Amino acid sequence: MPFSALPGFRDFYPDDMAVRNHIFAVWRDVARRYGFEEVDGPPLESLDLFVAKSGPEIVQQLYAFTDKGDRQVALRAEMTPTLARMAGARAGGLRKPIKWFSVPQLFRYERAQRGRLREHFQLNMDIIGEPGIGADAELLAAALDVVRSFGLGPRDVIARVSSRGLLAALLTGAGVDDERLPLVYNLIDKLEREGAGKVADRLRSDAQLDPKVVDAVLEPFAQPDLEGARAAVRTDEAGAELQAVEDLFARLRAMGMDEFLRFDLSIVRGLAYYTGIVWELFDVAGELRAVAGGGRYDRLLAHLTDVDLPALGFGMGDVVLRELLSDKGLLPSTDRTMDFFVVAVSEDQREAVLSLVSRLRGSGRSVDYSLSGGGVGKQFKAASAAGATRVVVIG
Repeated sequence: MPFSALPGFRDFYPDDMAVRNHIFAVWRDVARRYGFEEVDGPPLESLDLFVAKSGPEIVQQLYAFTDKGDRQVALRAEMTPTLARMAGARAGGLRKPIKWFSVPQLFRYERAQRGRLREHFQLNMDIIGEPGIGADAELLAAALDVVRSFGLGPRDVIARVSSRGLLAALLTGAGVDDERLPLVYNLIDKLEREGAGKVADRLRSDAQLDPKVVDAVLEPFAQPDLEGARAAVRTDEAGAELQAVEDLFARLRAMGMDEFLRFDLSIVRGLAYYTGIVWELFDVAGELRAVAGGGRYDRLLAHLTDVDLPALGFGMGDVVLRELLSDKGLLPSTDRTMDFFVVAVSEDQREAVLSLVSRLRGSGRSVDYSLSGGGVGKQFKAASAAGATRVVVIG
């Protein structure tokens, strides 16, 4: 019977591998330039680790099963739980801040669609042990440097930046109690898709907020930029959180990245563990899913390990990124290249060909030759197909 790749999974033929390797090379180069060290973990983890991080509802999105040791396990759907486990295990002996990056393959059991498959590779960059806004600026700068290194500019990509701390302070100042905050976060996250009218109805019905409180909740989203946020500040706590956001923008402006930035309070990030600055990178045309997203998650390590350290990170998947690079004509050439092709005029030169090929390869050159011999014309055609820069003829 004929076999094919499972739905949502990919085969990587040589052209696809060339693109994948290009993406990985840019990711690793930027991470190196920012002083991050590469780590990795097992693709199979305890199911309880993912449940502890994201709640029991995450199981429906995982490739989860019982292994032969009767353990409940799952293929990793994200790297952050593994990162927290690893950092917690050796936190006492690691120099702070910890700056790690990884390029794991991740698996989620979801409906495959454009920009989202059931497996993908992802750049993760995380900083652990640094509470100041400088770490937030460093991390977002690294993400923006990644897209710049691919040839994307502010006309192609926009970073929509928000703050969970500021949002919480504004909502509290508007009259939302702590118990209702998670539900209000979820409803605000739907503003872009459902519109202010429908969200207002749900704030009254689902969150049971007073109409005046609903108006105050939605006030900063009528103008969801920094000016709108300043106008909605009613408490000292909100003022302090707004100052942190303005400090972030000032730092990124000093790095020459302000053209990429837009403050957008409606960026909530659905993951409940985010505690501070959050952001997402989108294509300016708005035709694709988020290219990357991340933020500060200061309470996660304490929740999953015995170590209480502030942390922040982001993820950038290869699927949406490749779509965007393709749309912009920025995919690398996948033509084959070869330094040398060695041609034998006759079979008498076979030993000389093999000796030269071996010496050239030993010097670090890429070299090919015809395994089955044949006429000189046929071998020159093979050299052309191999993308050889030069041909050496023996005989």
